[in-house]
Amino acid sequence: MKVFKRILLALLALIVLLCGVVAFTWRNEIATVASMKLLRDRDDSHKDGAVYTMHVKGGFYLDDFLAQGGAKNDAELINFVTNKITKGLIKIDMKDPEIACSSFTATTTDGKKLFARNYDMTKTNTCLVFTEKNPGRHASVSTVDLRFLGMDANKNVEGLMKKITCLAATYAPLDGINDAGVACGIYMTYQGGEKTIATAQETEKPDFTSTTLLRLILDYADDLDEAVQIASAYDLHDSAGTSYHYMVADASGRSAVLEWVGTTDSTDNDGSARELVVTYNDMDAHIGETEAAADYQVVTNFVIQPGYYEGSPAEDKKGADRYERLYEELGKTNGIVADEKAAMDVLSIVGRRSWNNDDGNGITVHSAIYNLTDRTVMWVPNEHYNEPDAEFNYALKAE
Repeated sequence: MKVFKRILLALLALIVLLCGVVAFTWRNEIATVASMKLLRDRDDSHKDGAVYTMHVKGGFYLDDFLAQGGAKNDAELINFVTNKITKGLIKIDMKDPEIACSSFTATTTDGKKLFARNYDMTKTNTCLVFTEKNPGRHASVSTVDLRFLGMDANKNVEGLMKKITCLAATYAPLDGINDAGVACGIYMTYQGGEKTIATAQETEKPDFTSTTLLRLILDYADDLDEAVQIASAYDLHDSAGTSYHYMVADASGRSAVLEWVGTTDSTDNDGSARELVVTYNDMDAHIGETEAAADYQVVTNFVIQPGYYEGSPAEDKKGADRYERLYEELGKTNGIVADEKAAMDVLSIVGRRSWNNDDGNGITVHSAIYNLTDRTVMWVPNEHYNEPDAEFNYALKAE
């Protein structure tokens, strides 16, 4: 009997030890999963997905990701995230992203610098992801489309396994702001004429995929210049067989559109030959806009480089109508808006549920106004622009 008790006690001690090891090894992941909360439920009648918040504990292995040279494609990224975040026990299925939208920068009447963004796609669940400050890295808040992580848009994210899968959200931001006042967004460009060709640079530089560039900017960029340096230091490998460009802005009011381009749209068929071109907000004459627009900038879903669409049909310039409408509206006040609410009103003008939406598919999933001066965000889901219970406001502690 004593031998049996000793064996039982030894087994219990072993179980306690193993539980302690698991708890220590997964401590950040456990805390992050526990933090995931439903912010706003689905409304299928309005094509609204659910909205969640998640507060990420720890550094989510981003330094390790950089140490291995990034990832050259989505499969490599998935392998890294699966091995690091779930310790190889749970497979994470990250879907190919398709990222439409509209963005602009503006200044409030009291001098605050703003970055505005509509995310246009189809019905989906989203998550506001908060990351904490780590050594040499910034805290941030960003928005993630949970469909990219395999979440069903017509179901809420319930159950431990699904929430563990959402740990990969840190590697799939669509837009966001860090505590240095740097904001960034990503947008499709459909480059390559009739068949969109993904950018796939092949040099000696390390690699990143579409959303991981945005992740690096949010974590490491102190200002616009550092964001451009980060983009210049890596080979870009676009996801989903499509192509993207980015807008970045900082608290000084400077902004830029980052584009990877070759020749013209109809002949830009070699993704490995594309090079980064940076268009700053004081280069308006270069892209055919008025000099008065130098203090603000607009981006939608076409390449803004002059001559890029020479010889191509007008419909190749995706989102040109929204682009022109935003410039028209901002031009009335030279890019000055009263406050964040006024900037949100401008975004509402091109919300997809009411804007030229003949196919009935595209909707605006979320709208965000990032105050780069105050390091705050005003966030509205699914075009509920004038509903107080659908407006969410958050602040990051400025450095």
